[in-house]
Amino acid sequence: MVEFSVEEVAVGPEGTLVRIEGELTYEGAPRLREELGRVIRIPSATQLDLSGVRRLDGGAAAILAEAWGDAMRGGAAVSFVGASGSVSQILDLYTERAARDCLQAPPVHEGLLHQIGRETVNKLLVARRILEFVGRLSGAWLSALRRPQTLNWSGIWRLLERHGTDGAPIVLLIAFLIGLITAFQASLQLAQFGADSLIADLVSLSLTRELAPLMTAIVVAGRSGASIAAEMGTMCVSEEIDALRTLGFSPYRYLVFPRVIVLTIVVPMLTLLADAVGIAGGMLIATSQLEVTYRSYLGAVQNALGLGDIFGGVFKGAVFGAIIGLTACERGLATRGGAEEVGRSTTSAVVATMFYLVLTDTAFSILYNLLGV
Repeated sequence: MVEFSVEEVAVGPEGTLVRIEGELTYEGAPRLREELGRVIRIPSATQLDLSGVRRLDGGAAAILAEAWGDAMRGGAAVSFVGASGSVSQILDLYTERAARDCLQAPPVHEGLLHQIGRETVNKLLVARRILEFVGRLSGAWLSALRRPQTLNWSGIWRLLERHGTDGAPIVLLIAFLIGLITAFQASLQLAQFGADSLIADLVSLSLTRELAPLMTAIVVAGRSGASIAAEMGTMCVSEEIDALRTLGFSPYRYLVFPRVIVLTIVVPMLTLLADAVGIAGGMLIATSQLEVTYRSYLGAVQNALGLGDIFGGVFKGAVFGAIIGLTACERGLATRGGAEEVGRSTTSAVVATMFYLVLTDTAFSILYNLLGV
């Protein structure tokens, strides 16, 4: 063990002078703590002379700082004198208490009107970006109508597989569970009133008109919408979008249009499949929990559903698909910065899409009610 000594050399009215000599390292920390506890007396003042210390490491400096802090909290005045060179520098790291200027600006209190104004400006900036996106998209769309060969038609089949076929299992599973849960909850109430035959009407209408298109859109938004926003955002921060423009390719025609077209096609198709699978899930509960046969259930579904119910949900799905594609692409192309901003853009795209979907579904419900659909 490295040797060191702790010795009281003077005791006077101004306090005690303690001389420490040798090498103070982590190996001698227990003994150093014990020696300091012996020589530092509270509440009297103590000076620790470190002029004879040849070496000081972080472990021993932490012991000195601990003794110094305990003495200060106990009302004693402990000071270090004689330290020089690396010993002084290490000791300052552990014991320096001088006030430093804060690098962060102090928080500014904002009044209510100031907060309202700031949020209003932020919302106007968002609206400006959306209008700018719509304007550029409209210009690119007119150019594509004049020259359809400039669209990236070859990428549509790959996107159909990625956002349609690959996403079908999770959509159908959720639709089946929704139909099953809806039928199960309804069966508990319908059985009390002897209205078992109405379970097919309830499940089929609720699925085709509301649940299937909305839940399908939500799943596609969480899966495909987030993927598109992250992909676009990564292309922005890695300057691939700038490279496309340099090569003469419009990102709206080359990237945005194929994805919007694919989602506008995919979501209605998945909605139709979700209708069928959800109704099948309801039939499973109806035939097992209630006195309903497969034949009577399917007959009731056929009588309850009309083409307006089915195609009304499919039309919703098409609109929902366009909303998902446009919102995801807009948020992705608005990404600036680095990898952290890609994550923020993806989160923003999903949250904004969910809000737009629910808002649009509410508008559809009001419109269908006014039209008597």
